[in-house]
Amino acid sequence: MGTLENSVQLIGRPGNDPEVRTVGNRKLARFSLATNDHYYNDNHELETSTSWHNIVAWGKIAESVEKHVKKGKKIAIEGRLRTRVYEKDGKKNYITEITVNEFLLIDYTSEETETDNKQ
Repeated sequence: MGTLENSVQLIGRPGNDPEVRTVGNRKLARFSLATNDHYYNDNHELETSTSWHNIVAWGKIAESVEKHVKKGKKIAIEGRLRTRVYEKDGKKNYITEITVNEFLLIDYTSEETETDNKQ
C-alpha cells in the first residue's frame, strides 16, 4: 500500500480573491488562506492564532478556483508543500506554498450545486 509522503489538508478562508494569470498555455491561480488555531493561555482564556498560507493552483483546478473561490468563503484544500528559492538584491529568499490537488467549497450559495461544490 502506497502512502502520500507530501500531503497537506487545510480548512480556512481566503484573504483575497485569487489572482489568476496564464503561464505558457496553463492557468495559474494564487491566493492566501487563513487558518485558525484555538488554545487556552495560562490564564485559561481562549485565544485564537491565525496562520497565513500561500496557495497555488494550476490548469483545470486554477480555472475552478477562479470561478468558485472568493475572499472570506470557507474552503477545504488538499495539496502538497513546495518551497521555492529566489534571489533578490543578492539575498536568497524562500517561500513555502501549497499546490492544490483538490478543493471543496464549504460556504456555498443555493445557486451552486453539490457537483459544482466538489473540485
